[in-house]
Amino acid sequence: NQNFTNWGQIVFLGLYRTVCVFQVGDRDDSNLYISMKLKAAAEIGINASHVRLPKTATEDEVLRRIVEVNENLEVHGLIVQLPLDSINPMDTEKVTNAVAPEKDVDGLTSINAGKLSRGDLGDCFIPCTPKGCMKLISQTGEVAGKNAVVIGRSKIVGAPMHDLLLWSHATVTTCHSKTTDLAAQVGRADILVVGAGMAEMVKGEWLKEGAVVIDCGINHIPDDSKANGMRVVGDVHYPSAKEKAGFITPVPGGVGPMTVAMLMENTVQSAKRFLKTYQPGKWNISYAKLKPQKPQPSDAAIAHSFTPKTIGRLAREVGLFSEEVEPYGTTRAKVRLEALNRLKTQPNGKYLVVTGITPTPLGEGTTTTTLGLAQALGAHLHVNSFACVRQPSRGSNFGVKGGAVGGGYCQVIPMEEVSLHLTSDIQAVMAANSLVVDTINARVLCESTQSDKVIQNIILDQYYLVSLFQNLFQLFFTLFTRKRLGIEKPETLKPEDIYRFIRLDIDPETKTVCIFARFYLINSFQTPSKQLSGYVASEMMAVLALSTSLGDMTRRLARMVVAYSRKGKPVTTEDLGISGVLATLMRDAVKPSLMQTMEGTPVFVHTCPLSDIAQGNSSILADQIALKLVGPEGFVVTEAEGGAELGMEKFFDIKCRSSGLHPDVVVMVASVPALKMHGGGPAVTAGSAMPKEYSAENLTLLENGCNHLKRQLENARAFGLPVVVAINTFSTDTDAELGLVCEQAKLAGALEVVPCSHWAEGGAGAVALGQAVQRAAETPHQMNFLYDLEMPIDDKIRVIAKSMYGADDVELLPQAQKKVALFSKQGLGNLPICMAKTHLSLSHDPERKGVPTGFTLPIRDIHANLGAGFLYPLVGTVSTGAVTHSYEPAQ
Repeated sequence: NQNFTNWGQIVFLGLYRTVCVFQVGDRDDSNLYISMKLKAAAEIGINASHVRLPKTATEDEVLRRIVEVNENLEVHGLIVQLPLDSINPMDTEKVTNAVAPEKDVDGLTSINAGKLSRGDLGDCFIPCTPKGCMKLISQTGEVAGKNAVVIGRSKIVGAPMHDLLLWSHATVTTCHSKTTDLAAQVGRADILVVGAGMAEMVKGEWLKEGAVVIDCGINHIPDDSKANGMRVVGDVHYPSAKEKAGFITPVPGGVGPMTVAMLMENTVQSAKRFLKTYQPGKWNISYAKLKPQKPQPSDAAIAHSFTPKTIGRLAREVGLFSEEVEPYGTTRAKVRLEALNRLKTQPNGKYLVVTGITPTPLGEGTTTTTLGLAQALGAHLHVNSFACVRQPSRGSNFGVKGGAVGGGYCQVIPMEEVSLHLTSDIQAVMAANSLVVDTINARVLCESTQSDKVIQNIILDQYYLVSLFQNLFQLFFTLFTRKRLGIEKPETLKPEDIYRFIRLDIDPETKTVCIFARFYLINSFQTPSKQLSGYVASEMMAVLALSTSLGDMTRRLARMVVAYSRKGKPVTTEDLGISGVLATLMRDAVKPSLMQTMEGTPVFVHTCPLSDIAQGNSSILADQIALKLVGPEGFVVTEAEGGAELGMEKFFDIKCRSSGLHPDVVVMVASVPALKMHGGGPAVTAGSAMPKEYSAENLTLLENGCNHLKRQLENARAFGLPVVVAINTFSTDTDAELGLVCEQAKLAGALEVVPCSHWAEGGAGAVALGQAVQRAAETPHQMNFLYDLEMPIDDKIRVIAKSMYGADDVELLPQAQKKVALFSKQGLGNLPICMAKTHLSLSHDPERKGVPTGFTLPIRDIHANLGAGFLYPLVGTVSTGAVTHSYEPAQ
């Protein structure tokens, strides 16, 4: 009972499955020993598991499975049953050392052996047989000062037994096969421990009168009286030894049961050690201590002053298994989607979305606030927290906004890695876009230069072409398998069906695909006046951000309409036969990239659709995995780019519809300079010094600008969630100005308003904001969408324009009216709406700041992104760079 003190506490915490026995092969003797261990575990309430690999298992497979058990928090003890019975070469030392020292209840790893030899008995696991022997010896009386002899020097018994007796202050002699005059050595022993593996080697007449004899040997000798013809004996001749020994262990029934008992005790000890640091639902994570400098250095200097944790360590800290992480160097990694499958039964954490007022051209600090809030929640309020942000595009890297992901003491590091190629997701989208363009060009070229008969023969595999051009041509067209075309018996095709099967008849003027640079032209089929949109704005990036699995991404890519035929029939990537290839190109890009903030808070950096012409949010998969990892008491802080009327509205009506996730709190970011701009201040020009009105106190400008904040608060509250306002403070802000913003925001319905200094102080500057969102998350709330998907297309556009932008009405120009009729006829009327509008104003005019009124929102055209799953109206003169054209329904 004493050995298993606090076992009730362990069981109460639900940590039943505490020991795992790992076996390779199917040896009878190993099976017997394992059954004894499993039986003993069951008798005392330990839930033991048995993992058996076949004889064909390789060393790599064995090591990989051991790592899996090491990382399983439910298992506190791992026993590798020796010998390893495999037909493949096995390094037993390497395998046993693969066991995590804190789970090595057999005490066989080099780390535990080293600690034992140094006398660190309280910080290691002692091998079970020597530990059991020592328990027996201690029952016989004082050990200190006695002469002890150990016969055998194995790593399992002899060597650790020597160390245990030595650190119990006995005088120890170790004997082995080279020892001379063994009987004389034994005759001086007050304590004798024998583990030589030689049947009845030690005779009774060798013993000192009254000696303590511990026999660890197990040997089989012939015995005709036994059914199997064999008898089990020890290394000591028991009949003669018991006459002289004061205490002696029999074989069997002596050391064996004690070994099993010590194995159970080590398992309980492991669980108790685990409990000392284990907090249910809390990560065992370390955070860096910031030491902000005054005056504050540049973002680059700050970023370079920190050394991030290795990505493997961070992954372990947040509960990811090593097999779920694909490192890209030492500070970034892809997280495999298998992690989401493993964690699917884990409750989600709290979900926060950070948005902002309509920003200045220099940004409003939503990313910095997202990172600062995550740092405050994790490093300072000690709750699990994860930030999810978009990957920076080239525009923010090399533009006027400075650091690509955050700023000041709230950045993702290393700066260069996150700012440049990261894990090559953007490059994957570029390659996929390029493939679509090249395939369309090749298809158009080939259909314009080859006869129906030639194309038909290639598709139906009737003969193979041999010329260089024809081989290239066949490369594209043989992608169209008979199965996909529904051709089972080519000879049964009717002449009128042949044309339908062999030609897509693409109209070159209707290509809707996006390519990797805004000014890249599609060979001879594109005029300079018709430029294509960049990869950040491309539908493929939107697909990547909205996918919920690799299969979902594949299906979305297949639905993408990339051109129209001359008769108005849509042409998809599936029609081109390349949807599977696109999914292959983007198979790694769908995995979120794991990095960290300056304080060591985990961050997913994934996808980068823009908010003015796409949905402007990081990926669904990043949010889903993060919500599982933080657990029910943790927080995931995700960002909605741009003003609340754009990024936030799309976050709710597009992203949340696709993900099924419902946020708990909206954080609205505002700043005094931006509110002054909306109050009538002079224009802010990127690259120029800020006008003096923004650095001097001006309550009149600020109060006028607060009308814009009130409008954006109305927008946020329209979705039914509590809203907390975070004032991103500047050194030039006065107490009077901050007080005015707080007062106006509360009057407009903000649950709480918190001035934050995270840019200058890191997470410490956002602690009050973190506490505010914790309180807000506990308030009753029910998220709702802005519109019903079953509403007509024009009505959904009108609801957004009136509710979010403050428009009096919308005007559908002729081209937009045609699209409404066309898409409604094609059954696309139930898709959500993704407004392509300037992010610099609530209206369609970027020069109109504050709260524009009395305007009608012009909709000049509407496009369909069927892969992403939304319609996007073009508002005013906003340009996506995409080719615009007139689609006509098929005749």
